[in-house]
Amino acid sequence: MKQLRMFIVSDSVGETGELVAKAAISQYLYADQNAVLKRFPYIDSVEHLEEIIKLAAQQQAFIVYTLVSKELRRYIQAETPKFNVTAVDLMGPLMDALENELDSIPLEEAGLVRKLDDDYFKKVEAIEFAVKYDDGRDPRGILMADIVLVGISRTSKTPLSQYLAHKRLKVANVPLVPEVDPPEELYRVDPSKCYGLVISPEKLNSIRKERLIALGLSDDANYAKINRIHEEIAHFEKVVSRIGCEVIDVTNRAVEETANLILSKRK
Repeated sequence: MKQLRMFIVSDSVGETGELVAKAAISQYLYADQNAVLKRFPYIDSVEHLEEIIKLAAQQQAFIVYTLVSKELRRYIQAETPKFNVTAVDLMGPLMDALENELDSIPLEEAGLVRKLDDDYFKKVEAIEFAVKYDDGRDPRGILMADIVLVGISRTSKTPLSQYLAHKRLKVANVPLVPEVDPPEELYRVDPSKCYGLVISPEKLNSIRKERLIALGLSDDANYAKINRIHEEIAHFEKVVSRIGCEVIDVTNRAVEETANLILSKRK
């Protein structure tokens, strides 16, 4: 069987072109054993294409290309017949069809799908981080986090952590109670990464009562008593004062509002 030489030409890394080429070659018995595939990644100029086409002619190679630039695709279409080189456009026909279907001009920016994939995996990683280091489960996360949230119970630490995680930020949150010393890592964190969350005693009293009722418990438990809440807030103020971090009042503030405030301070 004739040996197949194939050039994979791309304005990104060329993975897509190579995968499609291998899938097609696999349909021909023993062809994959005689195929030589060579990638030409990050091609962004006519000059590069000219050299590749001449080399393909010399080596009797078959060109498969995934190029988002219409100019570069047109150049290959015009030049390869002159050198008797076969070239197959894997990206162009679909992009042209989408342009007509969407009535929109493509960005023609190479590697966007890879950027989207990276963005997705960073988001997943941040969400997993927020779960792992939620509610002070493991103080080691404090020093690895992009943001550390500190507050007493029911100050929206967990939902805020998850919201920020969807913005690809690694967030650890630490609950404060007077009877338990905060982890030492909290005092070693960069204060600019740490945010204390505070709420009015009256609002917190109402929230905690509702929480107890939802759990089927009496709403007059010490957890919801106003004196206990004042005691916890006093402890919170001592801790955040020692850390030297900014304090955000979350009373009557939606999680999205608090998150946007934090994000604006990071710019």
